[in-house]
Amino acid sequence: MRVRLAYGRSGLTIDVPRERTTVIEPIQAPALADPDAALTAALRRPVAGPPLRGLAKPGQTLAISVCDVTRAQPRREMVGAVLRELDGIVRPEDVMILIATGTHRANTPAELRAMLGDEIISSCRVINHDARDDSSLVELGESGNGVPTRLCRHWLEADLRITTGFVEPHFFAGFSGGPKMVAPGLAGLDTVLTLHDAARVGDPRSTWGIIEKNPLHSDIRAIAARPEAEPHFSMDVLLDRSQRITHVFAGELFAMHRRACAAAKPIAMRETSRRFEVVVTTNSGYPLDQNLYQAVKGMSAAAQVVVDGGLRGGAGPRRRARRVRGGTPRRAHLRAPRGPADDSVRCGVRRKGLPDVGEARDFSARPPSAAKRLADSEFGPSPHLPGRQCRGPHFVSFCDAAS
Repeated sequence: MRVRLAYGRSGLTIDVPRERTTVIEPIQAPALADPDAALTAALRRPVAGPPLRGLAKPGQTLAISVCDVTRAQPRREMVGAVLRELDGIVRPEDVMILIATGTHRANTPAELRAMLGDEIISSCRVINHDARDDSSLVELGESGNGVPTRLCRHWLEADLRITTGFVEPHFFAGFSGGPKMVAPGLAGLDTVLTLHDAARVGDPRSTWGIIEKNPLHSDIRAIAARPEAEPHFSMDVLLDRSQRITHVFAGELFAMHRRACAAAKPIAMRETSRRFEVVVTTNSGYPLDQNLYQAVKGMSAAAQVVVDGGLRGGAGPRRRARRVRGGTPRRAHLRAPRGPADDSVRCGVRRKGLPDVGEARDFSARPPSAAKRLADSEFGPSPHLPGRQCRGPHFVSFCDAAS
């Protein structure tokens, strides 16, 4: 049986045994027939709070937070809808588009043009947030559970602040979008590192699909709720596997985000009654799989349903693997278990460059004993993967993995 995985720009097709394979896919919500009309309607009839146009006044400066190039947000459509709605009130030269990079690299001019389009780029000021530039940050003291809070000066000084993003399950923040477009998106390095520390990320409540009583998400909310930082208006969308808009939510940040998360959960998250010996997944394809750092999200999704001692197969970028590990792509992507905290072998398919898909290695198609020999030859014997236990495994394939 051939299964197509979301991988790079064009996808990756693998062969798996039909009689021993379960394919888990997100529910496919229909794409909106007229997304521009839906975006405008949401701005005028928000989930909570006043319509966007009623918040703006002539002469105000406007800051709009958008995702960086590693996310699939339809920025051009969302920002365009906001600008059209505020036409005649806020002048284009008073608009700042803030790329919520968090600690990621700055997006290049070519990437920004592809993300936002020529019209927005030429009429508005576009700024890459820099978490390491102290001069661009403002110290606000502590937020939430002792989080040292520094945020982007441009965001704080704007008269009108709007977040835009998209919502899908996140492996420790619960869901993306919403308050994450303030922090970590527009936060300083120390703020981001604290939000991502071991205590918060390691808490069992910091996981997929949970925002209430999630300690990490609670601190993110606390930062976004500060009076000097809180958005005046927010808009999030849901996307299908082709990155088309399926739902639009707008209005007061927290009410809007709760509604979006509630809509996303039954679509993007699927229940299963069992765990599987072999799990093959990806990181949802381009732009979410541009670097090795992001690949952990696909691994985390697979970890939810793999048995102890099972195999997690994932796709990872070859070029980045060499840089991080200093060895061959195979060595970078095939890791033997190092203790009880990680009792599975992770095997990856490689690709020749970014973002196009190149050569792939399908370790799951080999006899289990061959996979074990490969792991042993690279990293020494693995007591967690005896050959007999892996004979005739039941495979599961995620056709999309949330990020």
